[in-house]
Amino acid sequence: MTTQLWLLSSIATTAWVAYLILRKDSLAQFDQPAGQLFKLNTKAAQAESVKALKAINQRLRGNAANSTKMSMRERLPIMRESMDTFFASGEVDCVSDFIAVDAGGVPAEWVTAPGVDANNSRRLLYIHGGAFMAGSPKSHRVITSKLSEITDCTVLSIDYRLMPEHSRMAGVDDCRLGYDWLLSHGPKGEKDVSSLFVAGDSAGGNLTLSLLAWARDTGRRSADAAVALSPVTDARFVSPSIKDNLDTDVMLKPLASRMAKIPRFMISVAARLMSKHSTTDPVVSPLLGDLSGLPPILVLASDHEILRDDGRRYVNKAKAAGTDATFLYWKNMPHVWPIFYPDLPEAHQAFEQIEGFVKTHS
Repeated sequence: MTTQLWLLSSIATTAWVAYLILRKDSLAQFDQPAGQLFKLNTKAAQAESVKALKAINQRLRGNAANSTKMSMRERLPIMRESMDTFFASGEVDCVSDFIAVDAGGVPAEWVTAPGVDANNSRRLLYIHGGAFMAGSPKSHRVITSKLSEITDCTVLSIDYRLMPEHSRMAGVDDCRLGYDWLLSHGPKGEKDVSSLFVAGDSAGGNLTLSLLAWARDTGRRSADAAVALSPVTDARFVSPSIKDNLDTDVMLKPLASRMAKIPRFMISVAARLMSKHSTTDPVVSPLLGDLSGLPPILVLASDHEILRDDGRRYVNKAKAAGTDATFLYWKNMPHVWPIFYPDLPEAHQAFEQIEGFVKTHS
């Protein structure tokens, strides 16, 4: 009897693995259209970009060189410290005021650029990236400071709980708490919001898009618009660029290089174990959910990063569902390249597009 059970179990397991390998990717229909490609218009700007990219890539490679052979447990503290200090060398001048705040139980900071009235009711919730395991409001001040400046908003940058100390859903819950608190609180105290925007990068882009669907489904006040920089939209990590762009993604390659040795169907299994949550749940994979009835969404990505197709597929599916969504992409850029403002000309371009998008929907 035991032998028969073992045989049946083996047959069932083999059939399931074969299904995972051979099944058709139903989301492949959203790999086109490609979106709008942005390029630099002058040779001087192109030369400036090449010079800046060379310096950035050297810093990124040097930053990862000592940790590539470490286990994830050994690498995580280094990654966290690195993200918080990478832009603290004095090379970037963040001109905004940064004030720590308790946002309904979630640690956060207000970011207010010069000329932005902290008494106004224009607010932007920012959710940082870092693979759900690293990052903080401090690590993303280049982005949050610039966003405050170009949107005329006070920015609330939240410090949500990270894996592996906490579950994936703990971070989701913190974003929801921060969103609710922001609706009725500004830097000067309680005050209802008038204009509301949500933005995030990478893992924070995932949390941003998840938040939009939650606000819709629970009848909350919707954001006027949202911006996602290089977002993770499918926690199964199965979009084509996940492996196709592994060699060209300078920033994420050290973290994702081990994925190249794993069969594609096993990546999803590993992701589920790490997040302690089903990767097919739209809460953690916004791409798999209902994308109708959402506010206008702008998604930016690099043609050379592993998350390119996550963003592209999300926008194309959202547009098919009737949502106003736009996908813009740049070639040869590192993951979340706007964080390298002001060095990269393409970062200037990206912020110009974000500024125009927010003004259109204000």
